[in-house]
Amino acid sequence: MGLLDDKVVLVNGGSQGVGAAVARAAAREGAVVTVTGRRPEPGEALAAELTAAGAKATYVRADLADAEEAGASVTRVVAAHGRIDCLVNAAGLTSRGTLLDTTPELFDAHIAVNLRGPFFAMRAAVADMVRRGAPGTIVNIGSNCAHGGPPHLAAYSAAKAGLAGLTRNAAHAHRWDRVRINTLNIGWTATEGEDATQRAFHGAGDDWREEAGRRLPMGRLGDPDEIADFVVLLLSDRSGVVTGSVLDWDQNVVGGQD
Repeated sequence: MGLLDDKVVLVNGGSQGVGAAVARAAAREGAVVTVTGRRPEPGEALAAELTAAGAKATYVRADLADAEEAGASVTRVVAAHGRIDCLVNAAGLTSRGTLLDTTPELFDAHIAVNLRGPFFAMRAAVADMVRRGAPGTIVNIGSNCAHGGPPHLAAYSAAKAGLAGLTRNAAHAHRWDRVRINTLNIGWTATEGEDATQRAFHGAGDDWREEAGRRLPMGRLGDPDEIADFVVLLLSDRSGVVTGSVLDWDQNVVGGQD
């Protein structure tokens, strides 16, 4: 018996990075998995990989920056499977910008992907759960930047702080519907997207992960597969009654001082 046997799971932003790791872990635990992303190639390749391994998996193209597409990602899953049991919002935008140089367009892009998309995907998922009178679980992939963040991630930090507040609000509003909603605030993680960001914005070389690891307490960046295992636990009944929690998954302690 897997932790998510026969659960219908949607992973938004699931074609690469943390989202893809979550999709693999959910499939391994018996879920019927749908992943979304803007680029068909990695999404279709992941769905084929999971299917070849014996899972039930599909890819749906969706741009989570578009509120209608965010909601439609859920309604398409419901149309295909009759319901949605679990939603993971893993899509993220980490383009750099400080308070002084962030343009309105960049700010709006961060809000669209990191906050508005999850909002409307959650709305559609909770609506299906409430309509059926069935319990469900949602996990949002947040960031430790919700606590403040570095100067070059001003809009990103604002959006992730909003996601933490949305999580608590929605979890409280739907606790009697038995819909559990939590957020995992992850720290610096070794993903394909982070590799591209480090090279594009910081001029990083091939050894940037090793250099970064030397500056971190555990000697390395976070691993997407470890995060995925935690997300699957939160999606499953094994996490019990927990809801409205915003959990820090990081090796730096918020509020700690030397």
